[in-house]
Amino acid sequence: MRQNLNSGFFMDVIELESFVNSPPDGFTVESRGDSRVVKWVQENICVFIDEMQSSEEKVIFCNSPGRKVIVRTLREYTDLRRQLTSKTIYILVSACTKTKVEEKRKRDVPVLGYYVVAINGSHPMIRWEMERGLDMTISSVAGESYTVDVDVSAALQGWVGESFQNLVDVEKVKPIWKDTHFTIKYRSDALFDFPYWFGCSKRQFKVSYHGR
Repeated sequence: MRQNLNSGFFMDVIELESFVNSPPDGFTVESRGDSRVVKWVQENICVFIDEMQSSEEKVIFCNSPGRKVIVRTLREYTDLRRQLTSKTIYILVSACTKTKVEEKRKRDVPVLGYYVVAINGSHPMIRWEMERGLDMTISSVAGESYTVDVDVSAALQGWVGESFQNLVDVEKVKPIWKDTHFTIKYRSDALFDFPYWFGCSKRQFKVSYHGR
């Protein structure tokens, strides 16, 4: 699933261990004790990945705000919007599986593997979907607080296809994708922010896949 990340690509999916051991252009990885620290060229890349523990060691994405990005002013929101529509966006997703026993007991699904998803925010279709989604979910910034999930599950599933499987106990399993979003939190200091108080400010939009 890995390819050269040039200005014309739509998205890519890279296994976390492969990403850390052989980082793509723009990234460097340093070993620090029992951790691997990932750095990148910030003017070209947006990373929304929390510190996490892989199967081998802790992985820290240096200067990443994590999966939840907080903006407090119109200027910060405008800058974030510009980044989302001009840079390559990286998030970490989980490939999981669910057995009938786990469904019955309502357990958390076990993780089969972690994957870094790269999304080209400057691609015309992605940029259009980002701009449209933000316009629909954040109609007015000043004076109101919002929580917006940007979900890439549809694009991810379309990209990997139905044939993508993980090997579990010598058996191939079709994964269930989890953690396929990042969240924008706009926090206004308005005194009468009624939609936020009553839980009406939570929004979501999805990024779709439009073919290779």
